[in-house]
Amino acid sequence: MVMDKIKEANDIKKLDKGQLPVLAQEIREFLIEKISVSGGHLASNLGTVELTMALHLAFQLPQDKIIWDVGHQSYTHKILTGRQEGFEQLRKYGGMSGFPKRKESSCDCFDTGHSSTSISAGLGYAEAREITGGSYKVISVIGDGAMTGGMAYEALNNASRLKTNFIIVLNDNNMSISENVGGLSRHLGNLRTADAYQGLKEGVTNSLNRIPVVGERIVTRIRRTKSGIKQLFIPGMLFENMGITYLGPVDGHDIGVMTRTLREASKVNGAVLVHVLTKKGKGYAPAERHPARFHGAEPFAIDTGLPLKRRTSANYTDIFSTVMRKLGERDEKIVAITAAMKDGTGLKRFHNMFPERFFDVGIAEGHAVTFAAGLAAAGLKPVVAVYSSFLQRAYDQMLHDVCIQDLPVVFAIDRAGLVGSDGETHQGIFDLSYLATIPNMSILAPKNKWELSDMLKFAVNFDHPIAIRYPRGKAYDGLKEFRADISYGKSEMIYQEQEIALLAVGSMVETAVQVYKLLKSMGYFCSLINVRFVKPLDIELLDSMVEQHDYLVTLEENVISGGFGEHVIQYFNEKDAQHMPRILNIALPNVYVEHGNVDILKKELEVDAESIVKRIVADYVRK
Repeated sequence: MVMDKIKEANDIKKLDKGQLPVLAQEIREFLIEKISVSGGHLASNLGTVELTMALHLAFQLPQDKIIWDVGHQSYTHKILTGRQEGFEQLRKYGGMSGFPKRKESSCDCFDTGHSSTSISAGLGYAEAREITGGSYKVISVIGDGAMTGGMAYEALNNASRLKTNFIIVLNDNNMSISENVGGLSRHLGNLRTADAYQGLKEGVTNSLNRIPVVGERIVTRIRRTKSGIKQLFIPGMLFENMGITYLGPVDGHDIGVMTRTLREASKVNGAVLVHVLTKKGKGYAPAERHPARFHGAEPFAIDTGLPLKRRTSANYTDIFSTVMRKLGERDEKIVAITAAMKDGTGLKRFHNMFPERFFDVGIAEGHAVTFAAGLAAAGLKPVVAVYSSFLQRAYDQMLHDVCIQDLPVVFAIDRAGLVGSDGETHQGIFDLSYLATIPNMSILAPKNKWELSDMLKFAVNFDHPIAIRYPRGKAYDGLKEFRADISYGKSEMIYQEQEIALLAVGSMVETAVQVYKLLKSMGYFCSLINVRFVKPLDIELLDSMVEQHDYLVTLEENVISGGFGEHVIQYFNEKDAQHMPRILNIALPNVYVEHGNVDILKKELEVDAESIVKRIVADYVRK
């Protein structure tokens, strides 16, 4: 196999040209085989095989710096830098990350995971190169989906002033995770289909090339001139008008053309954008037909593309999806907003039923939140559905545009808590902390699937900012018999005894049930409280728990700093520091949690039931 010749970075340059298409095919077969077992980002990686090969042929790693936006398309890059064996443990605890990691390889020059960041990071590298007298090349690879994020344009605005080479590769596959939306998508579509322009350009170029001696030099001069023939026939081109040289569109699956174009781009004194056309999922029919489904694939059967494990029960996203559809039928003021995650957040059904009340703003979480604030100020009931780790990007807009005005925006926060295989950039373990800092914000967390439904119904009729955070995966279907009405700021008593009080937040109620049973079997008497409202605190309940129990244990799937447990301690400290009750906070440590199976991560972080019982018994007995 040609792939066997790739042992380290730059080995691809030792291959004959005829071996390159074979290598591309082998890489695709390798990725399909490995990801069908481990799961991972498939469609995006299949679409960038030749593009990545061209980058490695045109540049020298690790001296030159390739920065991958988001990074879920970096698998071929990992193969070409000698990490084939790492795919056996891809995205597993202690194994290779599914994203670029500086600690993993010197060829990974920047850690990524969130969208629209690569141009900013690349610009930083380019400016640092000039200050330090370096000579390396800097290449930022960004998808057309990521170009819907405003941060990319802030970076482009700065990059336009560069007087030194900086290459931006725009990987245009007409997709982010869901299909792209907005003006840029239409602009790029016009460039893709500008047949008259392309034909004229090729005709003029071919004619000039036939002129003896000077023809080729004229073509080269035109290509390097900002007012080249493309400016004559496509006036107002976005990137050129920003002061960034534009090359393309280029066939991203033609290795030779791509390599030559990248080398040409490296000669430009200034920022240059290479517009590359690729097909997401290329080479694997199921992924070509359903690129969104194969964006982040679970293990699947290669012959059919169907998941190996069929879901037999609903997850929290499914519950949200169903309830949103029903609420949309009952109330015409309810509108839904997503940031390029229609499928991932469960809003596809709402979109199909109520397209005029559904808004996909692209990968622009900050804009989504302020847009929602405007909708709310105008009398509608906006629901912003977003992953926990992505909502971090809109903290300023939540604070300034929603909460200062006390506007009734609902934040449906999916993937809250540990999410597993995507690792540090995607774990939703900070939301309780950052949301709790914002005045006027209320925070809820459901114990099971029925409570998520009840909380969402409560939230859309609440006249103030409110957030509901729920985890990834199967929705807990226990404790069905406990379904007290949602009352603002009030917790729910599940089991009431004495001695130890377990105060569990959201997803930790299921774990707390196991803790309760284990402690009971050991002879301890416990109460179990479903906290429901992280903010505001149920002060009345907290006071009663201190009167009836010797020991309080808070449980949450959030970092300990700024979380529910710390707020409980703060309450009692401010109330009467001399009579502080005995409290144990069970939470995640203040660290970035790496990728891995969620059950393994919980055990390692000591937030599984057995570890919690050990901590409670040791602490309770010791005191």
